Amino acid sequence: MEDYGLIGDCASCALVGRNGSIDWLCWPRFDSAACIAALVGTEENGRWLVAPVEFVTSKRAYRDSGMVLETIFETRTGRVALIDFMPIDAAAPTIVRIVEGRGGQVEMTNKLKLRFDYGTSIPWVTRLPDEAGITAIAGPALVVLRTEVPLEGEDMRTVSNFTVKEGERFTFVMSYGPSHLPAPAAIDVDQALSHTLTYWEEWAGRCAYDGPHSHAVKRSLVTLKALTFAETGGIVAAPTTSLPEQIGGGRNWDYRFCWLRDATLTLVAMMAGGYYDEARRWRDWLHRSVAGSPEQLQIMYGIAGERQLMEWEVPWLVGYEGSVPVRVGNAAAGQLQLDVYGEVISALHLARRENLRQANYGWSLQLGLLEHLETIWKEPDEGMWEVRGGRKQFTVSKAFCWMAFDRSIKDIEDYDLPGPVERWRAVRDEIHAMICSEGFNKEKNSFTQSFGTDALDAGLLLLPVIGFLPGDDPRILGTVEAVERELLVDGFVLRYRTDETADGLSGGEGAFLACSFWLVDSYVVLGRYAEAEALFDRLVGLSNDLGLLAEEYDPHLRRQVGNFPQAFSHVALVSAAVHLRNRKVPVRGEMEEAA
Repeated sequence: MEDYGLIGDCASCALVGRNGSIDWLCWPRFDSAACIAALVGTEENGRWLVAPVEFVTSKRAYRDSGMVLETIFETRTGRVALIDFMPIDAAAPTIVRIVEGRGGQVEMTNKLKLRFDYGTSIPWVTRLPDEAGITAIAGPALVVLRTEVPLEGEDMRTVSNFTVKEGERFTFVMSYGPSHLPAPAAIDVDQALSHTLTYWEEWAGRCAYDGPHSHAVKRSLVTLKALTFAETGGIVAAPTTSLPEQIGGGRNWDYRFCWLRDATLTLVAMMAGGYYDEARRWRDWLHRSVAGSPEQLQIMYGIAGERQLMEWEVPWLVGYEGSVPVRVGNAAAGQLQLDVYGEVISALHLARRENLRQANYGWSLQLGLLEHLETIWKEPDEGMWEVRGGRKQFTVSKAFCWMAFDRSIKDIEDYDLPGPVERWRAVRDEIHAMICSEGFNKEKNSFTQSFGTDALDAGLLLLPVIGFLPGDDPRILGTVEAVERELLVDGFVLRYRTDETADGLSGGEGAFLACSFWLVDSYVVLGRYAEAEALFDRLVGLSNDLGLLAEEYDPHLRRQVGNFPQAFSHVALVSAAVHLRNRKVPVRGEMEEAA
């Protein structure tokens, strides 16, 4: 997975291998059906290779801190550059691939195999009538490819072989449009490249973070921007589906949606970088998406707030390195996860503190959520990790219910908003007492994953971060020690022990990177700064050569696993960097101005 780079236009994206192959592309949106799906299948499910026929080495980097990817291939006869990008603000979704001769001469190949509908629908390909290129149509989708290089049909794909000499340049421009409309018009490649470089350079240049690890922080923020759907402000958890949490395993999920669990930390990360417009748009996406009946609150929504995210398996795709099933949609959207009430309310609370909106904006929605939460907080749920083995009384879920009432009480006190503050104080205290009584295992000297058990959960590291207990409380110290003792694998943190926890899922998983960054936060809370710095450096070191992180890391195989790149990992990186800089972890939603 670390062999891939990301290019995007804030509507969709593509994954480009270091070998010059685009193996994943969904058009026109992140969550659209893939028209190139070799990433979770084979070449027969669609890929686009532009590369030397033979090369010795390749080296790549993003230009000007943005999303224009340049790969340099060294061959026995010369050197060539491949420049890949998706133009910002183009009239139609477009990928541009520029081949530039940098020395000697290089024999190149171009092999395009489009397969719509997640790698199954073969398009009808015809030549453009008045210019060089082809159109490919399958049902409602149309793709047009323009290039100066002669194209031929071969084995149900479009191919070309050509030689590039030093100083020469060839371009490939592929655009998407509805098949019932005229093909997207040709673009000015130089103008598109200049505009896209300027856009990303200016955006990255506005980054206000000025502490250590600034390169990793800036790359993370640019990645989050690239995962943002510009039309709505929604941020996808990842641009991929079904990249496995364990190679060959079945924990393969579609992450091309927006999780409420990421809400507060995403706000914190964007504001830490000085990107208040993006934070405001994310907050507004959140408000629109959860609007409606409080009992219908979901844990995730589509990038425009869609609620029907039906999950199905794609039987014709063999999976990433044989990891099946490949899934589209996510059935976890229908789960009860009580922690999301705390996340949503914490995000609304933080938005008030940071003046993203007027104090009373969204208050009626928040009242409705709290009134409903009063009636259900005692119920078991599926928990923050979306287990499919039955509901339990998860400790972290209850703690986030506590946070929901705590933040709402503070909103009433700070902004003179109407609400049953005394009743909420009683509920808050009742939740707190229940967690301390039933969620703490005295023998283990630790809070536990669920009431009455001794299993651990890395989410417990968030208890001091949300202000449930101070960091120097003996129960917090004991919990951190227990996590270190039982959930660390080669220094990285597991979410929980899959071999001990009946979560209803098959196979194992890697160390969860966001949880590992939470341990960094815990070390900062405990004043263990040297350990915090060392762990942070190790985690950043897991990034690929482009600074991208997946969801998890397999310490045994020493490779990234899970969907890639993962917004939650990058959000946690930014948050931990801020905390290390400040030598302080502010209570989430309460003291974020310290960032």
